[in-house]
Amino acid sequence: MKKQNPIFDMVLSALFLAMAFVLPFFTGQIPQIGAMLCPMHLPVLLCGFICGWPWGLCVGLIVPLLRSVTLGMPPLYPTAACMAFELATYGAIAGLLYKMLPKKKGFIYVSLLAAMLTGRLVWGFAMFVCLGISGGSFGFSAFLAGAFTNAIPGIIVQIVLVPVVVMVLEHIKRSKV
Repeated sequence: MKKQNPIFDMVLSALFLAMAFVLPFFTGQIPQIGAMLCPMHLPVLLCGFICGWPWGLCVGLIVPLLRSVTLGMPPLYPTAACMAFELATYGAIAGLLYKMLPKKKGFIYVSLLAAMLTGRLVWGFAMFVCLGISGGSFGFSAFLAGAFTNAIPGIIVQIVLVPVVVMVLEHIKRSKV
């Protein structure tokens, strides 16, 4: 398969960044639902799969901080700061594993689930450190609630949509080569 043009990857990454910036507007009208759907996660994961780990890492790192600085949501500290580590991990791990593992459907799920689990662990560690520095605490029950329980709808959406979109885009890419 032909290597993708770096300019094309940059343009696609900018598109994924824009999508991650805008999607929360559609889900954020009802804050409880918006947070549950994790709308910034989808474009970052897709960017890692489609454009590669460096671009996925960059988009994941930038988007929560950019939204926080320009819109005030999510709050910069600790939320956006910790999300930046989480989303950067999503993009990097998804892209790295997808590149390294065989190009079979099942390995898309392996890459996705590994990225999701690793990103959530990184988020939990970042929250633990940030809240510890500011004199607060972040226990295991808060981690489970924030990383998994409250995010179940978003996790389901990611598991259903991301592999389908990746498979469709791979099919389109193969048919044009």
